[in-house]
Amino acid sequence: MRRGPSRADTLKDMRILVIDDEPDVLMLCRVNFELAGHEVLVAGSGERGLELARHERPDVVVLDVMLPARDGFEILGDLAAEDRTREVPVILLTAKTQAKDRRAGWRAGCTEFMTKPFAPVELVEAACRVHSMSPQERSEHRRQALAHFGN
Repeated sequence: MRRGPSRADTLKDMRILVIDDEPDVLMLCRVNFELAGHEVLVAGSGERGLELARHERPDVVVLDVMLPARDGFEILGDLAAEDRTREVPVILLTAKTQAKDRRAGWRAGCTEFMTKPFAPVELVEAACRVHSMSPQERSEHRRQALAHFGN
């Protein structure tokens, strides 16, 4: 059985789940996370991503917003509602760039919000950063992001 990483392990050996319906984005994320020494799980739909999150217990989830059937906000809500996945940091990675979209992501419970196109190195750094945060630090980070929008 795979042990959970300690805070000292945050820069290596993470298990990262990427949920996106664009094969090119999945491949770009996989290659860059693997080059950084991480295990990568990929899902082309929100439902498949939920299934993997429940059974594989990733350290970080990278989640697209615009998915077929159910959008990333709904998937994020499901992850936050389940005991097994509630504390997993989620990075929303999306082409949606308007302030209302960012606000919706932070309100839904994301730990970080990044827009496409993105720099793969910055995504890897963001994954390491959010993984190293305690649940309290993630909550405070989200509160500060929402305060930026006057919420």
